[in-house]
Amino acid sequence: MILTALYQHYQTLKELNKVPVPGWETGRVSFALRLDGDGKLLDLMPTTETDTTGKKPVTRPLGMRLPLGVKRTVGVAANFLWDNATYLLGIPKRDPKRDLLCFQSSAELHRRLLEPVDHPAAQAVCRFFAEWKPEQAAEHPVLLPYLEELKKGGNLVFRVDGIFLHEVPAVQAAWDKEYNKPPADAALAQCLITGEQAPIARLHPAIKGVRGGQPTGTALVSFNAPAFLSYGKEQNYNAPVSEDAAFAYTTALNALLADKEHCLLLGDTTVVYWPGAAEPAYADFFTAALDPGRNQAFPEADLARGMEAIRQGKAFPFGDAELFPDTDFFILGLAPNAARLSVRFFYRSTFGALGSNLLEHYRRLEILRPPKAQPYLSPWAMLRETANQNAKEKEPPSTLLGAVMRAILENGPYPATLFSTVLLRIRADHDINWQRAAILKAWFLQNRKDKSHYKEAATVKLNEDTNYLPYLLGRLFSLLENIQDAATPGLNATIKDRYFNSASATPAAVFPLLLRLEQNHMKVLKRDKTGLAITLDRQLREIMGRINETFPVHMNQEDQGTFVLGYYHQTQKRYQKEEEKDNG
Repeated sequence: MILTALYQHYQTLKELNKVPVPGWETGRVSFALRLDGDGKLLDLMPTTETDTTGKKPVTRPLGMRLPLGVKRTVGVAANFLWDNATYLLGIPKRDPKRDLLCFQSSAELHRRLLEPVDHPAAQAVCRFFAEWKPEQAAEHPVLLPYLEELKKGGNLVFRVDGIFLHEVPAVQAAWDKEYNKPPADAALAQCLITGEQAPIARLHPAIKGVRGGQPTGTALVSFNAPAFLSYGKEQNYNAPVSEDAAFAYTTALNALLADKEHCLLLGDTTVVYWPGAAEPAYADFFTAALDPGRNQAFPEADLARGMEAIRQGKAFPFGDAELFPDTDFFILGLAPNAARLSVRFFYRSTFGALGSNLLEHYRRLEILRPPKAQPYLSPWAMLRETANQNAKEKEPPSTLLGAVMRAILENGPYPATLFSTVLLRIRADHDINWQRAAILKAWFLQNRKDKSHYKEAATVKLNEDTNYLPYLLGRLFSLLENIQDAATPGLNATIKDRYFNSASATPAAVFPLLLRLEQNHMKVLKRDKTGLAITLDRQLREIMGRINETFPVHMNQEDQGTFVLGYYHQTQKRYQKEEEKDNG
C-alpha cells in the first residue's frame, strides 16, 4: 500500500514536471570540471545554491537533473556524467589500488557511451579520460586549492565550452538508450505495484533525507541475509517491483523528503505527507495544523476555522486554494534502522477525517494555561514532555512516536506508556507544567471515557464540585504549598520538592505530617498577614470538608494522574487570581 501510494504520487508529480523521468534523478553537485574542446582541464567551478527555508540561509551543493546513479555496496560501480573525485579524477581517498579501479571503470563507461555521440562536448570528455593521468591528479594546479574538499566526497559534473554535458540532448539520448536496455539476465515477473509483467529491480534506488539514515541513502525495501530469502529468490526478487515502479516510488519519496516545507521531524522519525490531488495547499494546511506557529503565513484563526469546517464536512479556502474534505491524504513516518528504513506509521484517509481527528485531539488537550502559552500543543511538543530534559539527547522514547501518531490520526486510544512516561517525568523533576497536565487530561478523556470520576478531574479548569478523593488531595497539596510559601517565602526546598511523590503515591503516610506543618505556617500568617490567613483558611476548610474518607494508604497510577490534575488546577487558579490582581 505504501509503495502504491508513492507510485501514484510520482505520476501526479510527473504530470506537473516536478520529478525526473525514469533513468534520471536530482543529484547534488559541488563542482563542475570545466574542459576545453580538446578535453584539457581548465578550471574547477564551484556549483552551489542558497537554501532560505530555515532560520538562517544555508549554502549547499546545487541540485541538478542527472542520470540515475548506481547503488553502491562494496564493489566498484561508476555513475554516468557525475560522480565523486575518485571516480572522475582518480584522486586517492582510501586504497590507491581500488581508487585507480574506480577511475578506470568511470573512464570505460564514459568512452563506451560517449564515443558514438556526434557532439563536440561528448568527444572532449572522451579525450579527457584518454589523456588524464590519475596518479598526478592530487598535484594538478587546478585541483590543489580544492583538494581537501574534493576528498570529502562531493559530486562533480562536466562542463565543456559553457555547456553542462548532461544537458546535451544527444548525450541524454545515449543515456536513455543505455538505461532502457533490458539486461540479458533480467528477471521478468508481475510487478506488485503495477500488476504488469516487467523486468524486476534487483536493488531499489536509495532513499535520502531521512534523519539518521546513511548519507549515501538507505533502502526502504531490502533483503540482504539468507534468513530473509524465500523460495530461493535473492535480493529484492522476494518483493517483485519493476525497474520503472521502483524508480517512481523512490523518486516520489525522495522529492517529499527534500521538500523541507512539508517534512517534519518527530524525534528520530521523519514524517512526510502528501494529498491525492496535485494542490499543494493540502500539505500547507497539514503543516500548519500539525505544527502550529511554524508557518506565520497562515494565522491560527484561519487554522481553527479550517479544522472546524473539515469537521463539518465542508470545503473551505486556505491561501489561494479551496480544500475539499473528501480528498485522499497520506502520512508516512520513517526512522533509520541500520542499513534500512523502519516504517513507524503509515496513515491513509480522507483529508476531512484527518482534520476532524486532529481537531478532536486538540480539544482534548485544552486546559487552563499561562497567558503567553501557545494555543495548540503540537504532537512534537507533546512528545518532548516525555523526554528527560537533563539528558544530553533530549529525545522522546522512540517506541512512543508511532503509537502516539496513530492515536492522534485515527482518533484512537493513546498508548498507556504515554501516561506512565509523563507521570514518570513529573515524579523525576517535579515540573507540573501545562503541557504535561494537558497530556494527562487528554489521556483520561480518550482512554477512560466510561469512568465518570476521571472525567470530573479531566476538565479545562478547576472543578470545585467533584468529591473524587485523589483530585481533592491534589488540590489540598497545592493549597498547603501556597500556605507554606506565604508564611516562609524564598525557601530553597518546599513541600513540593520533598513530599510531592510520596503525597501522590502514599497519602496516608504524608498528609498528617503536612497538616501539622500547616498549623505552624498558619500561626505565622495570622500574625503577619491576617487577611491572607483568613482567605487560605477558608479554602482549606472547603477542601477538607469534602474529604469524607481516610487518606488512602496507596494510590495507583491513574489516581496519581488525577492527583496531578487537582494540583495543577488549584495552582493555576491561584496564579490566575494573582494575574487579575496585578492587572486590576
